[in-house]
Amino acid sequence: MIGKLLIANRGEIAVRIARTCRELGIATIAVYSDADRRALHVLEADIAVYIGPSLASESYLNIEAIVRAALDCKADAVHPGYGLLSENADFAEACAAAGLTFVGPPAAAIRAMGDKAEARKLALSRGVPTVPGYEGDSQAPAKLLAAAKSIGFPVMIKAALGGGGRGMRFVDSEGDFQRAVDGARLEAERAFGDGRLLLERAIVGGRHIEVQVLADSHGNVVHLGERDCSVQRRHQKVVEETPSPAVDPDLRGRIGEAACQLSHAADYVSAGTVEFLLDAAGKFYFLEMNTRLQVEHGVTEMVTGLDLVALQIAIAQGEPLPFEQNQVQFSGHAIECRVYAEDPLHGYLPSPGRIVALELPAGEGIRNDVGTYAGDEITTFYDPMIAKLLAWGPDRNQAIVRMDGALGAYRVAGLKTNLSLLRAVLAHPVFRAGRATTDFLDVQATPGMMMLATPEAPLLAAFGALVLGLGATDDPWSTAGPWWAGVSRVDFEHDGVPLTVEGRRLAGSRDEWLVTLAGRERRARFTRAASGRILVESEGATEASYVTRAADGIDVTPAGGVIRRFSWAVAGSQPSGVDIHRERALTAPMPGLIIKVFVRPGEKVRAHQALVVLEAMKMEHAIEAPYDGIVKNVHCAEGGRVAEGVVLVEVEPEKPA
Repeated sequence: MIGKLLIANRGEIAVRIARTCRELGIATIAVYSDADRRALHVLEADIAVYIGPSLASESYLNIEAIVRAALDCKADAVHPGYGLLSENADFAEACAAAGLTFVGPPAAAIRAMGDKAEARKLALSRGVPTVPGYEGDSQAPAKLLAAAKSIGFPVMIKAALGGGGRGMRFVDSEGDFQRAVDGARLEAERAFGDGRLLLERAIVGGRHIEVQVLADSHGNVVHLGERDCSVQRRHQKVVEETPSPAVDPDLRGRIGEAACQLSHAADYVSAGTVEFLLDAAGKFYFLEMNTRLQVEHGVTEMVTGLDLVALQIAIAQGEPLPFEQNQVQFSGHAIECRVYAEDPLHGYLPSPGRIVALELPAGEGIRNDVGTYAGDEITTFYDPMIAKLLAWGPDRNQAIVRMDGALGAYRVAGLKTNLSLLRAVLAHPVFRAGRATTDFLDVQATPGMMMLATPEAPLLAAFGALVLGLGATDDPWSTAGPWWAGVSRVDFEHDGVPLTVEGRRLAGSRDEWLVTLAGRERRARFTRAASGRILVESEGATEASYVTRAADGIDVTPAGGVIRRFSWAVAGSQPSGVDIHRERALTAPMPGLIIKVFVRPGEKVRAHQALVVLEAMKMEHAIEAPYDGIVKNVHCAEGGRVAEGVVLVEVEPEKPA
């Protein structure tokens, strides 16, 4: 029996595993890097062991250090969580060789299904429907191009190993194919140490359906229904739900049977997920199998009443499954939203930083899986996911209503999040009708379409916070006018746009003002509320916002909305840093690691040509030339770390002939 377990992971999933272990009476050991010394999973475990520097490759991916930590602490078992080493067959073997129980599938099953090309071959041999594609050994450019032509564009290029959207490219024409292959191969080599690629016909407008399976060492395999994971950005899931609104009982039985059949063929043991694409005609095709616990496993737990981590542990101890397929019961509907530190309005760029405030929603059917806390920092070293919010209801509509209310009560201050995007997804008529497909965020409901662009309401809240006395005496009020007399003007900047608010307190009132905003005058009443909130009553409506003082201005977050930074701008001054040098300079959009520099000074470049590749928070970002020109200077080198805003490359515009 397992008495002490090391959790070879970090963040939310490490905290979630520790919670189940505590209920089972199993002692837990956390591991941590330099960046995670104060992390929540370190605080939640019984013991915590330092395993290396902040880079995952030197800590959380260091098999020797993790196994040594488990042995030094006299652990009986290791749980890999998801991501990191969870699908690494060498890690599973190292644990077994050290006498540690690996709470996951055997190494042979990880290898069989972790290699997407081999998994496709196995599925084809068992008659499981598979997307037409190429999984051959030859990686020659001519062979791949010929295969792509044979399959027919558009095609999907995928890394043979790994997941999470890395090493994946969508290509809709022959002209873009080789560039996409080169980019996918480079990313796959860096992420998984293997640049092999496979090709699949791209099913445009399909749905991403996955089936949760459980298998024990006695030959029993069951499925726990399907999850719909179609709402994605950059091939990474954002919203998941179960059951899928596109799956009826007949399809559920057939797709579940295919998942179990494939698991049997791979001699699978433990929890796993078989992923499929469902086309518009209702035909399903095997994509891959994830040989681990999924991020979205919680929605399955909510509709089945099962604890998948507890079941994983029981299976690892050699116990048979405690139920058969016909005993699995489903109740209601569950939805999960992933809360990311990112900016949906600017290409989903990660938004690292310190969490100034974090308030989680509660209520009937609400579950929070969180790996951080107020005062903690979201760094550039790891995934930008802050938490998962889950909601259950007796039916899909009630689950959506509960989720929307919970998102509205969610508060994260100090960095940008996707909370506003999540609410917009839930409100969109296509999602409400249960018709969202994998291109939903790209085609039907882009962030720009769904989010209010004007900052007037939060700008009014920023002004109100100042007139209520938020902040110290060394802010713009010292030069903005005699606010103490009830007359004031403040010049802000938001996303580089100058914004001015002028206000005059109404005679005989302490909190009612006549405010001029965007050339229009209005009456507004400002009231300080609890927990850093400001109430603004104007034009018959009352809005509540969270307001946080920042170093250079004020952050305003409407309930469940996107954070907005209003910076101080001195009247009559020029925007800082705007000169010829800066106009030609390409800067780092976030802190990160330079993994590739493609150009040298004096080299000619073309518009949209990749100049530098920056890696941050498990994502790669290509810095492209904005126009045809000549590289004047390169200010970065491969392997170096850069801060946000640092100049990477200077490009002189090409002079016309």
